[in-house]
Amino acid sequence: MLDVAVHAEPDWGSDTDWQALAERAVAAALERTPQAGWATASVVIEVAIRLTSDDEVHTLNRQYRQKDKSTNVLSFPMIQPDLLDTVTQNSDDGEVLLGDIVLAHGVCAAEAQERNIGVADHATHLIVHGCLHLLGYDHQGDAEADGMEAIERLALDQLGLHDPYPVTED
Repeated sequence: MLDVAVHAEPDWGSDTDWQALAERAVAAALERTPQAGWATASVVIEVAIRLTSDDEVHTLNRQYRQKDKSTNVLSFPMIQPDLLDTVTQNSDDGEVLLGDIVLAHGVCAAEAQERNIGVADHATHLIVHGCLHLLGYDHQGDAEADGMEAIERLALDQLGLHDPYPVTED
């Protein structure tokens, strides 16, 4: 079973149900991975999502990644990728903290505007992206990036959202 906890700072606004949006995004990402069965497992899989300011994300990015700038999304996995397959069998208390996802409002809003999409739609994509990082996916090389982007496309299509990686001809 999934347990998604969302904390949204006031800048994110109250016109969007961030809890429901995050739950749908995490579920859609999970469904496209080998861990899809976690959604119905007896173990509670916990994901924490913080919707915050650029300043906070800047601080976290500097502290944990040694990058002195804000970014759109940060993911903090709590499980090593090589242990993901066994976490539901090895939980002592029936709960597994998968990790934390943190989004920066200003960066997210600016990117949404550049793409001519809504902030909620872009935040959905970033939560899907962040969730995949919690599940061990990365985009360091072309092959990894292609695989991760394919999962993101499928998840967002299921949610009725845009392709975040359209192919453009130069």
